[in-house]
Amino acid sequence: RGYEHIVKQVNHTCTLLLEVGLKSRPECRSIPPPQYYSQLISEMETLGWDKLLFIDTEFQTLRLKAEDSSGRQHILTVKLKPKHPAEAPECSADLPLPLDFTWTPQSTLDQLHSQFLLVLESLSDFWNILDEIDSQTWILEPEKPSRSDTTRRIAIGNNVSIKVEVDPRHPKMLPECCLLGAEHVVTPLRNKLNANMHMWNPDSSVLHNLRDVLEIEFPSPATHEKSSFSVECGICYSYRLEAAIPDQVCNDPRCGQPFHQACLYEWLRALPSSRQSFNIVFGECPYCSKVRHKI
Repeated sequence: RGYEHIVKQVNHTCTLLLEVGLKSRPECRSIPPPQYYSQLISEMETLGWDKLLFIDTEFQTLRLKAEDSSGRQHILTVKLKPKHPAEAPECSADLPLPLDFTWTPQSTLDQLHSQFLLVLESLSDFWNILDEIDSQTWILEPEKPSRSDTTRRIAIGNNVSIKVEVDPRHPKMLPECCLLGAEHVVTPLRNKLNANMHMWNPDSSVLHNLRDVLEIEFPSPATHEKSSFSVECGICYSYRLEAAIPDQVCNDPRCGQPFHQACLYEWLRALPSSRQSFNIVFGECPYCSKVRHKI
């Protein structure tokens, strides 16, 4: 309730100053009129001051907190227009789908907050599925998933992973899958995925289905250290290159060295012995120098 006393006190002062200022200086018409502030106070009283996380010094940008049925905390950023509530506010939140609200000149912040809660509940299954993946597997990318992220790159083993993209509207359906790693490791997994796709059960979680379809157990924080899967690039000798991590692997089982795609592409292009066909570059592995590599 830290903002309640401050907002009410400033509201009273602003109202008096604005009434005088607007009469003497017509050029200040872009400043919200006195009733804007009294309207804001009234709406916050109805919504509840405990929902207010932040308000800027111009009393136009608010951050409202909301909690979904699973206890996840969310923030709705609201930018009010000077003619509020006649004009619809601009709203944003960390969501995987565009934020769409219904607004009329009679709408209030409380009604806006209620619509936001409904949006959160519609995404509950989506977040439950990703929370399970995040807690029971090692996530290689993104490094720090946000609530708007729909993809996860999950470690399967040393230099092999699967990238899944979950549809927020149909989170329990088979997601888009891309297996990453050396061909001799990825090919059997891809064959299992194609052969067992019919086994996908929408009543089970994505993680449970992936285990069944691929016939594997994913390494988890309970059984493995993440360092086992954080192998540095064989060219730049770092794990992260800006936001990217190594996603290209030498296909020779005796090598299996991973590389950043950007590093490998530049390396192969610089080799006199490499050749390019359309957007594919062929050349020798920069680590073992024995196997032809393409990217």
